[in-house]
Amino acid sequence: MPVLSHLQPANVLHYFEELCAIPHGSGNTKAISDYCVHFARERGLQVWQDESNNVVIAKEAAPGYESAPTMILQGHLDMVCEKTPDCGLDLTKDGLRLRTDGEWVWADGTTLGSDDGIAVAMALAILDDNDLPHPRLEAVFTVDEETGMLGAVALDPSMLRGRLLLNVDSEAEGVLTVSCAGGIRANCHVPVEREATGGVLCTLELGGLVGGHSGVEINKGRANSNVLMGRLLYGLSREIPARLVTLQGGQADNAIARKTTATLLVPAEEAERARALTASYEAVFRHEYQTADPEIAISFASEPVEQAPALTLAATARVTSALMLLPAGIQSMSMDIPGLVQTSLNMGMLRLEEGEAVATFSVRSALASEKTMLCNRMECLASLLGGHVTYSGDYPAWEYKKDSKLRELVADTYERQTGKKPVIEAIHAGLECGVLIGKMPDLDCISLGPDLQEIHTVRERMNVASVGRTYALVCEVLRRAKEL
Repeated sequence: MPVLSHLQPANVLHYFEELCAIPHGSGNTKAISDYCVHFARERGLQVWQDESNNVVIAKEAAPGYESAPTMILQGHLDMVCEKTPDCGLDLTKDGLRLRTDGEWVWADGTTLGSDDGIAVAMALAILDDNDLPHPRLEAVFTVDEETGMLGAVALDPSMLRGRLLLNVDSEAEGVLTVSCAGGIRANCHVPVEREATGGVLCTLELGGLVGGHSGVEINKGRANSNVLMGRLLYGLSREIPARLVTLQGGQADNAIARKTTATLLVPAEEAERARALTASYEAVFRHEYQTADPEIAISFASEPVEQAPALTLAATARVTSALMLLPAGIQSMSMDIPGLVQTSLNMGMLRLEEGEAVATFSVRSALASEKTMLCNRMECLASLLGGHVTYSGDYPAWEYKKDSKLRELVADTYERQTGKKPVIEAIHAGLECGVLIGKMPDLDCISLGPDLQEIHTVRERMNVASVGRTYALVCEVLRRAKEL
């Protein structure tokens, strides 16, 4: 039974609900990509699908718009999949459970994927509307944006005629984004050795954190559970001969980690001391983050075991030292734009495998040199510990274009519709516009979107009225495309 069928704009929310029924986390986009291909073929539209599952759908201009410039509508098919501990859904197989109170839409127990499902839904609604005046349209749906813009990097733009691009991947209505940071995904590998030994197995779960988007919300002072767990493990291993057995934290490189779990093997006589030290660190963390992250909690459980495949003491020291020394969070602020983060990195995921520990970072900067510097710092540290760093999803910064006819048209249309001037801003988060401009240097881009709150978290929600106004803005820009 449809949940959103009584809401407006009905055509947009219809497609959004259909998309939400298809599992589409990053790396799991074949089904949603095929859905878009089927949509195009049913309507006799030109469609391309590449090996990465990127999709391009073209629709010829409406009568009277044949000479207007082609417009590209762009968004990404993948979403960040997070869920609450009690949520029974398997997000690799199950669709989302949508909920609404008429004002907001959210998903029960999971992220909503409005970033960036609402862009795809708007584009599909426009392509499905044969009464809407528009120039030639090219809808570009990329994949794996959330894990390094891999789809945009792989995209062959040779079939695209358009050089005007509306990216619907922003989260604040009335804000037109015209520049963004570049970034890269970095994996820091530290080798480890194991040996079977006995003792008391202590399970530590550090959670209750707010989390958030590592670009949009890196400046809000929120705690990262991977970083805090690193401090806790380092502190424990300095006081007690503790050996790591397992370590797992975070779900996406660009989401501020909310929960990290570790198991340690300690001598039987040190188990209660380990419990007391853990409690003392919980008090320290709660004090430090009492405003930004007041619900931090660390649970502690223990049980004796005869044997476990624990890291050696030397390997444990290697991992805990790396976690203490690896840079994290904001590294520099812009000296030109007040309040704008210039360079940061987020330890989004942490895992301990059989022969190595791997910390995965989203590195962002408006300056390529500072991005390179951070990568070099990680390489130096990893090398000293006998490890290495691997990279993927390198994308350039999107530089501000002083003369943009598209920006002027969108800003004027917004002002006519609302009576207010839009905010023109640069952001620290990454957008695919930078990657696409790297492939098509003459591209004129702007990014916009409806009001979305707390994306990449289980508290994510989308404002219904804002979706309607943003959709109306996009449609009116298409109607006015003759002016460009």
